[in-house]
Amino acid sequence: MQPEPVLDLAHLGHLEMLTPKPDASLRFFVDVMGMAESGREGDSVYLRGWDDYEHHTLKLTAAKKPGMGHMAFRTRSPQALERRVAALKGSGHDIGWTDGDLGHGPAFRCRDPDGHVIELYYETEWYAAPPELKPALKNQAQRFPARGINVRRLDHLNCLASDVRANRIFFEDYLGCRLTEQIVMSDGSEAGMWMTVTNKSYDFAYTRDHTGAKGRFHHLTYAVDSREDVLRAADIFLEAGVPIEAGPHKHAVQQTFFLYVYEPGGNRVEVCNAGARLILAPDWKTIVWTEDERKKGQAWGMKTAESFHTYGTPPVDEME
Repeated sequence: MQPEPVLDLAHLGHLEMLTPKPDASLRFFVDVMGMAESGREGDSVYLRGWDDYEHHTLKLTAAKKPGMGHMAFRTRSPQALERRVAALKGSGHDIGWTDGDLGHGPAFRCRDPDGHVIELYYETEWYAAPPELKPALKNQAQRFPARGINVRRLDHLNCLASDVRANRIFFEDYLGCRLTEQIVMSDGSEAGMWMTVTNKSYDFAYTRDHTGAKGRFHHLTYAVDSREDVLRAADIFLEAGVPIEAGPHKHAVQQTFFLYVYEPGGNRVEVCNAGARLILAPDWKTIVWTEDERKKGQAWGMKTAESFHTYGTPPVDEME
């Protein structure tokens, strides 16, 4: 019999993004992306999309170099958090407990094989809209902002890794994540993985770092309601002078309708449509893409910009 699956993680909760240009990055996320500020503490500003239910989904922190500070997953229960902590303790991946952050309670930190920092927590502050942002319909978090792109919610993130296979095994064995799609090269090595803890087709992805460096960041993604909203986002970025790297277009892997840009601090940000594919099968069979298939480009034949495969944060020449 197959071992009982681990279903202790509820969803991707938030990401900490590091930026050497905090003021400009903040203006980008508030004025262009249409996000709302939900708090400040130290060198960090906390932000959320208009229908994110938690206090924040993005922690924007001033730093010397761009990149990711940490990613965080909310567990399904206090007991689920305890089980994941017990599995991680003594594994060599564990860092230890923190008292928590603005908007959530105690969190347990660990590192994947590549060195990315991961935070697990359960206690969280649900966002309560002030009177001026209170929605007419009580089943959404706040009133539609009608500002900039109006991103709705955090969708996923993508990290770069020196060893995709080692990271896949870590997320499967210690955190119970399911592999839905992957890229396997002709030599048998794994070049990309898309994993989920929900019924979305993926909550995060890792792709091979062409430099061989460890612990770098590729992009963070927020969702809008439709493909038309992604097309409108391209016009809004154009008007705001935001550099567009790739898209709008459709990925072959996962079929995401995408648009990639660079925020002022140097990090890559994606806007995608919220109509994510759903994985309802409990025995989903992983979709495997070959090296030859990926050389064909994206879903409609467009070749991805070269920078998409080579650029990550922090830039290699800026890493310690």
